[in-house]
Amino acid sequence: MITFIQYPKCSTCIRAKKWLEAHGTAFEERHIVQENPSADELKAWHEKSGLPLKKFFNTSGKLYKEMNLKEKLGDMSQEEMYQLLATDGMLVKRPIIVGDDFVLVGFKEAQWEEKLL
Repeated sequence: MITFIQYPKCSTCIRAKKWLEAHGTAFEERHIVQENPSADELKAWHEKSGLPLKKFFNTSGKLYKEMNLKEKLGDMSQEEMYQLLATDGMLVKRPIIVGDDFVLVGFKEAQWEEKLL
């Protein structure tokens, strides 16, 4: 079973959920704000994803822009970034799919088809 981490009002998350349902993919849902990922979870997901840590930031989000993180991330350690992401689910890019041996960040249909179908 995969975990689908999302924010219900996010249009990309809504499209991603419909895609999962249309393809008959079983999943557990997790609300990213009500159940914000911990720094340890983020670290594990980051390591499993093979992506740069910056890809886990919701760069188009209001909070990211208000905090001027584009300028600040370059001076932060990975540990500081994990801690920052763990403070507020709205900082985290979504949706996230967590499987046994993979993590997908964002909704890219071709990538999801490759891993989930």
